[in-house]
Amino acid sequence: MNQIWIMTSAFDQLDLDQTIEKAQEAGVQGLDVCVFRKDGTRDDFVATHIDYDAFGPNQAKEILEKFNQAQLRLSIGAFENLIGGDPNHKLKNQNHLLKLIRMAYLMGGDENDVKVGTFVGYNHEIGNQENGFEKNLEEYQRIFTPIIKYAEDLGVTVLYENCPMEGWRSSGYSTTFNNLSGVLAARKIMYELIPSHNHGEIYDPSHDIWQNTDPVSVIQHTDMSRLQRIHVKSTRNLPDPFWGNMYPMQRVKPEWAKKAGIPYSTNEWDRHHYEATLPGFGVGDSMDWRSFVNVLQERGFTGPFEIENEAKLSKQTGKMGAIMQGCKAAVQNLAPLLYPLTDDGFVYPKNKIQPLKDLNRKDVKVVTMEEL
Repeated sequence: MNQIWIMTSAFDQLDLDQTIEKAQEAGVQGLDVCVFRKDGTRDDFVATHIDYDAFGPNQAKEILEKFNQAQLRLSIGAFENLIGGDPNHKLKNQNHLLKLIRMAYLMGGDENDVKVGTFVGYNHEIGNQENGFEKNLEEYQRIFTPIIKYAEDLGVTVLYENCPMEGWRSSGYSTTFNNLSGVLAARKIMYELIPSHNHGEIYDPSHDIWQNTDPVSVIQHTDMSRLQRIHVKSTRNLPDPFWGNMYPMQRVKPEWAKKAGIPYSTNEWDRHHYEATLPGFGVGDSMDWRSFVNVLQERGFTGPFEIENEAKLSKQTGKMGAIMQGCKAAVQNLAPLLYPLTDDGFVYPKNKIQPLKDLNRKDVKVVTMEEL
């Protein structure tokens, strides 16, 4: 039976204990705990809810006890560019991912279904060359082969999210593909390049909706042994007669745009014509959630549905009341599709939540890419 979780980026202003309280209030069964670098370059929908620099077996035991007491499951993750961008930050992102893999191992790894979420990123220096996409796949293989081997040795699975990160660099650039795992074709090649079963994916249907791609069809062509998590985020597509819906809106001189009477890109994320939403909260939705859930269940998906609250009318308001309203609405919208019907309505049976096992994992030292 599928559970509903919340990604903790929604509660970046709260500590972990406060976030757990919000999860219980929302009626979910787990948290995907964000553990971003505190000195990272991202400032959008990020959080650091576990101290990664002071984490060992004792801290792992405390986390497991905390989550068991709250009757919640967990995973961890940080989503950065690992194969491109500033060389210094790229290396820091790689080494941070290795820290998260160690943390997941200490908390039981795959035996406790504690996965590690990440992006892959994109290297535009080679991407701008002829055959740049293919060269990025080769760069991915070079960098991630030792990372996935390390995860495999520790019994941990790394999961890639499919967001293209369309606003990850200046809107002065014409393209908006900034994360290699943003399309299913790339993910399928990635598993061929690194055949290990210790990497897979988190699928967020909203990223395909605004690209006019049907998530149901994507799932029908997905290797289900790789699919471990679903991100619950919706998109309300907004038609645009000026730029169309295939290519991103471009930055042009404001005086040109104003004189011509057309919209233009005013910031890096103002590129494609959509509004981030949550299912069942506030606005229409350009996605059929019932069909999407049905195809997942038909294909045997048993993992959690994780609410990633970036909605304009919820998380983007900055108001905790609206944030919680959005999360609760998403839970209620999904409940009839995922939970059994009881006298109390569609509710998840609490006796189905299995406690996290304290496996008393022996410590392993923190490693770096240079050592691997």
